[in-house]
Amino acid sequence: MIEAETALAKLRAISKTSAFNEWLGLEVTAASEGSAELQLVWRSEFEQYSGFLHAGLIGALIDTACGFAAATIAVGVLASHYSVNCFRPPVAKIFIAQGKILKLGKRQTFCRAEVYGDVVKDERLLASGETILITGP
Repeated sequence: MIEAETALAKLRAISKTSAFNEWLGLEVTAASEGSAELQLVWRSEFEQYSGFLHAGLIGALIDTACGFAAATIAVGVLASHYSVNCFRPPVAKIFIAQGKILKLGKRQTFCRAEVYGDVVKDERLLASGETILITGP
């Protein structure tokens, strides 16, 4: 079993290798075996034409949270499919994405993520999604 501090340090190191994550200012705030939590602080350049967080960034949060959850256990995972469900306009000062593994297989890992605004409560659930990740060679 992987310790939370070890998992957190591993994911933070992985995130620093991504120019996209660095540009976003994505912060890995929690991790344990099979789960990860990320935070994204709102910036005006994330806005789409109606003033909300762009859906592409919601997808990026879901993809990254799921990938990082899988990375706490597996090595070299890559998304082969992901879906996004948007429930309400994404408005917040801080966006929180929580990913977890649903099923870990030999070649495929199934994960789910939820995206919240400012606080993690059901009434602030902005979006959810699922990914199918494949394990690299």
